[in-house]
Amino acid sequence: MENLRQIHNRQKRALFFLLALLALAWGFSPWPTVFAGLILGVLFGLYNFWILTRRMERFDRALAQGEKAPSLGSGLRFASGIAAAAIAVSLPETFNLIATVIGLMIPYLFLLAERIISQLKHPDPGGKER
Repeated sequence: MENLRQIHNRQKRALFFLLALLALAWGFSPWPTVFAGLILGVLFGLYNFWILTRRMERFDRALAQGEKAPSLGSGLRFASGIAAAAIAVSLPETFNLIATVIGLMIPYLFLLAERIISQLKHPDPGGKER
């Protein structure tokens, strides 16, 4: 099974490619506020995903060493989502709020799609739990 860092690095590459496409769309489309909102949301979503990866590694280490498990940083990820929405609300001529919220979810949708594809490529032999 892949470790969390490998999954994060693969997701990061895909999200940077998406950000490049969104930047092109922002520059050349008639809807720059929508694409600016998507870019803002994806950037904050990538930050949230990085926090989750870092906290999960810390969580796994603590469990392996028999220590008390730390929190997974839900409050910090929630606060960064609020910050992204606050930026979009305070600058409506630059960022579209709905697009920002959709952008926040894109890294998690990428992760879900990647995990489904990985499971289909490498099914669990015998149905054993991992």
